[in-house]
Order: sequence, then C-alpha cells, then structure tokens
Amino acid sequence: MASVAAVTRALLGKSVLNTGRVATANTGFIKFYSTAPQYENIKVDVVGSKKNVGLIQLNRPKALNALCGALFKELGKAVEEFDTDEKIAAIIITGNEKAFAAGADIKEMQGNTYSGNTRQGFLKDWEAVSNCGKPVIAAVNGFALGGGCELAMMCDIIYAGEKAKFGQPEINIGTIPGAGGTQRLPRYVGKSKAMEIVLTGTFIDAIEAERMGLVSRVFPVEKLLEETIKLAERIGTHSPLIVKMAKQSVNQAYETTLKSGLQFEKSIFYGTFATEDQKEGMTAFIEKRAPNFKNN
Repeated sequence: MASVAAVTRALLGKSVLNTGRVATANTGFIKFYSTAPQYENIKVDVVGSKKNVGLIQLNRPKALNALCGALFKELGKAVEEFDTDEKIAAIIITGNEKAFAAGADIKEMQGNTYSGNTRQGFLKDWEAVSNCGKPVIAAVNGFALGGGCELAMMCDIIYAGEKAKFGQPEINIGTIPGAGGTQRLPRYVGKSKAMEIVLTGTFIDAIEAERMGLVSRVFPVEKLLEETIKLAERIGTHSPLIVKMAKQSVNQAYETTLKSGLQFEKSIFYGTFATEDQKEGMTAFIEKRAPNFKNN
C-alpha cells in the first residue's frame, strides 16, 4: 500500500511526473469524464450506449494518483452511490496514461504509529470497493504499484494497457502491503510468484501479469478504456440480480474450502430458481429470443 512518485522515480531512475491526459482517442461514441463538483480527487461519469456504466477516474495526476485518505473517502462514496443506483450495471475504476495509482500517499502516512493505526482503523475506507455488490472493473494504464496494485486486485476484473506495470514495492520503504497485497496476490498468481514480488519489490509488466493470471486481458493504451466499457456493457445485458449472485459465488471460492464453496454455490444456484429473471431467461432461450431482464 505504498510507493508513490518518489519511490517510483528512484526505482526507475527517471521522472514520470509529466502525466498526460486520460487516453480517450478512437472511442467516438462515448462522452467521457464530467467533473463532479463535490469531488476533488476523482472524476465520475455515466457512460455506455445505455448509460448504465459508472466510470470513476482517479484524479491526482501530479502525485501519480497517490491514494491519500481524502481520495479513498471520495472513491468509497462514489462506489457506494453507483452500487445503489438501479440504472448502473457495472463500475469501472481507472486512472490516466501514466498511472492507475502509484501507491498510497507516503507523506501522509509517514508519521503514523501502531497505536494510532489500530485506534483509527487505518485503511478502513478502502473496504468499499471490495464490498460492492456490483461488478467492479479496473482499467489499468501505467503504474499500479503498492496500494494501486491492491486497489486493482480489490476489483473483480482487471483489464490492462500494454504499458501497465504492477508491483508491491513496500519492502523498499520498510513496510509490507497492508491493503490486501499479501493475501490477494497469492490467490491470483500463487505463493512462489507472490513471494518474489513482495520480497523483492519487482515490477511486472502487463504481458507477464496476464500470463500469471493477475490480468484478464491486455490492450493498446488508447483502446483500454473503450474495451473495458464494452465489457461492462456486456455484463449489463444480463440480469442484475443474477450477476450479483454469480459474483458472490465466485468470491466465495477465495474465502472457503472447496466443499463449503460447492455447498454455497449450490444454494445460490437453487436460489436463482426463485427469481423472475431465471424464468424469463430460460423461457427466452426455449423461444429463441433475447431475454428481457429487469433493469436492462
């Protein structure tokens, strides 16, 4: 949950502070970010042909989108608002061409103490993303380091631009990942690779991240957001209720034994037969027509 601009420059041996604007070229049919006046560290918009995709852009470009406390409070609020909006089918979190998020804000937490962290519940605001009932997709261009990598792993799906870099370099500043890095990363890439990444602070590129299973797909930088929105729109063609139930079932696989997970899956599967969307979906299949799910 660390490693922002100063650490990144030290590790890379060059400055990367001249952040460009977000890649929006060649998208045409989509109107992107409209600044929400109530937010200072993020931008939000509703996009997609059906306007059913919530888009959140981390917006601290001079700090490589360092994840300060104020940013995460705003991010949590935006995620919760989209989660309760019946018109929103899925949520995308993205950054800019240079950085998805290069880590937590080191200057902000440098003076933290053990007792203070415990008393205040440090990082509790980070839980809103992983607690979201709707699918959350990370669209990662540039650096996703420390807390940025952890934020991406809190999401349900990660799409990456071909120049993306992932890593947990907290070891370089005398600490360890604290927002899930040591727990989620082994579940994505296995113990040995996770140990290598965490104990050395090594960066991995997008192609290696895809090969290891951390990333679902890799795209050219200028195509990433467009392709991520297409994914969210495709999810949005399905029953919102069944999508939520499917997400719960997949997540259960990471949190329990196989036997308990299979029992959970079966109970959720049985439960779908109590929904109108199951009746509509199977009837539409038999009648060879498109289903008309609620809220679509």
